[in-house]
Amino acid sequence: MGNDELSAYITIDQGIRFGKPCIKGTRITVNDILQWLSEGIPVEDILDDYPLLKEQHIRAALAFAANREEIIKIVAIA
Repeated sequence: MGNDELSAYITIDQGIRFGKPCIKGTRITVNDILQWLSEGIPVEDILDDYPLLKEQHIRAALAFAANREEIIKIVAIA
């Protein structure tokens, strides 16, 4: 998922959750989603608990985290 696609799902706004990356139209952060997944909560349960979320939002959160990790790697090498 490219940056253009990610920007369709994820926003960073200093007025929402202290500027943490959030799913557009919600106050759910990328970190919230990653934390739930790391705790073993199934995607279906997350979607049931948070009806505003769709499966593509979860995929976007994962892609955002992967892209961010790549950026950190590039900066560390430079």
